[in-house]
Amino acid sequence: MYNHELTLISEEVIYDEYGIPKEIEKRTNVLCKVKSVGRNEFYGAATSGLKPEVVFIIHGYEYNGEKKVEFENKKYRVIRTYSTDFEEIELTCERG
Repeated sequence: MYNHELTLISEEVIYDEYGIPKEIEKRTNVLCKVKSVGRNEFYGAATSGLKPEVVFIIHGYEYNGEKKVEFENKKYRVIRTYSTDFEEIELTCERG
């Protein structure tokens, strides 16, 4: 059951009237499931210097390659995605 809210954050570069680039965040709220990171995945990622903390499961059609998310006022970085089927995608994230 999708009973949590997750904010997907994408960054877009816009240019002002003088051609100076400015990064803006685009935020999209979606519903999600929350899952713990498995032991094997946690230790496997640690050997590569990654620290996965949580897995968010959302509808695949809502995800557009965002690299940052926010959940319960904490920002995370997406370190891996995995499509479980044609409807859902898992976002493995670390604090960042």
